[in-house]
Amino acid sequence: MKKSGYRTIFHIYLIFLLGLLGAFLASACFFFLLITFRKPDGSLAKSDWPKLMTESFREEILFLDGKPQLSQTGRELLRMEKTGLQLLDASGRELLSWQKPEEAQTGYSAAQLLRIVSSGHLEGRQESSFAAVFTKDGQEYTCLLHFPVKISENTMYLNGERFSGGKNVLLPIAAVLLVLISFFAILYGFRLTRTVKQLVISVDEIAGRCYLPVRSTGAFRDLGESLNRLDAELREGDQLRRDTDRMREEWITNITHDLKTPLSPIRGYAELLLENGVPEEGSCRQYAAVILKNTAYMETLIDDLKLTYQLDNRMLPIHRSRQDIVRFLKELAIDILNTPEYENRTIHFLSDDAPILFPFDPTLLTRAFRNLIINAFVHGNENTEVTILAAVTDSVLQIAVADNGRGIPPEDAAHLFDRYYRGQDTGRKPEGTGLGLAIVKGIAELHGGSISVFSLQHQTSRLLYGSPGAKPVLLNIPADSRTLFQIDFPLIKVN
Repeated sequence: MKKSGYRTIFHIYLIFLLGLLGAFLASACFFFLLITFRKPDGSLAKSDWPKLMTESFREEILFLDGKPQLSQTGRELLRMEKTGLQLLDASGRELLSWQKPEEAQTGYSAAQLLRIVSSGHLEGRQESSFAAVFTKDGQEYTCLLHFPVKISENTMYLNGERFSGGKNVLLPIAAVLLVLISFFAILYGFRLTRTVKQLVISVDEIAGRCYLPVRSTGAFRDLGESLNRLDAELREGDQLRRDTDRMREEWITNITHDLKTPLSPIRGYAELLLENGVPEEGSCRQYAAVILKNTAYMETLIDDLKLTYQLDNRMLPIHRSRQDIVRFLKELAIDILNTPEYENRTIHFLSDDAPILFPFDPTLLTRAFRNLIINAFVHGNENTEVTILAAVTDSVLQIAVADNGRGIPPEDAAHLFDRYYRGQDTGRKPEGTGLGLAIVKGIAELHGGSISVFSLQHQTSRLLYGSPGAKPVLLNIPADSRTLFQIDFPLIKVN
């Protein structure tokens, strides 16, 4: 980690130096472009070249018999630089010209010459014009050169007392600034390295599940908050995994016991038959009934396991047919009541006489609603009554199965539809495989629906589980109902 910190500091410092060097090069290039220009012949020259050329061009003007003439060298120079010339006398009258621009006049007043000198160009012309005054044989002349380039002259006034020796002061100031910037860059690099190191340690602590949430500040505040959320989510995931593993272990223990329970009488009666031979007719029928009952229980258990696996992996085919769901539920209730085990129970059915057509798989919905109804009888008492209601609300088919049994404990409600979960009811041995309600939920979702449970236990609290925002169908439900399972199916059209 120490080497990584040093590398981080080196990289930051290198980036800083490269950035500083880039800024210096960019400034130098910009300054170079400001103080240079490209001449007509393509060569580069300093920006003060036109002024220097104007001041020195007097040497190319010759006077013969008092008349000014342009030397051959001067002509070649003006032609090569594509520059115009005007020679004026003391009154501003043109005495000599060569390649002068169209905007040039044959004479200028003192005010016009002053404007040309101050603005650097002729009136109506963008290119630069420079003037130089010289004296020849006691006469004053003005040399006016018109260049094909635009050069601006900027003047800055400075405090002479303070700026004298400015070159000797500017370089030390620049050096001090460079040292200060480098020093603060190194400090920032150490601080950034310390922060990165702390982040790496935090990630290692999160991986080792020993991270303590911290309150981050500064530029890395968002990253610190993200690490805190990541740690919280990982801890929740770990807790969920532990709960799932615990539930699975408990379920395996229970399911192993449930498998051994029917095997014990089957094995016992098989040993009796093996040792004593075939008994008399009455005993033989009794033995067979016990064996068949336990075999059926084992088959149900195995079917539940298979169906749960198919639902969980979306491997179960669905065969929809458009039928009257009201009639289907009535016939299912009658079939359950015709079973000897539940012939003394009561099932109320609340719905208007109008049929409700809905595409569903009869086999799967039989399994789902049979689980709900029998679950109410098994976990209730001998006086438990079940009420079934079917209604259509806002293009949603709502089917409710309510009972007036014991209700659902709060600690069971949140896990009611979890696989392998078997509720704990005041120390009683739980019935079933722990897969019945999970199968109901899977079948409902396979039909595009959702299931919710509402419970009043001991008339003290109301619980909600299932689809967010689900509202129970309370209309016409008996007032003494304590548990209500509601399945909502969206009404869809099938061809």
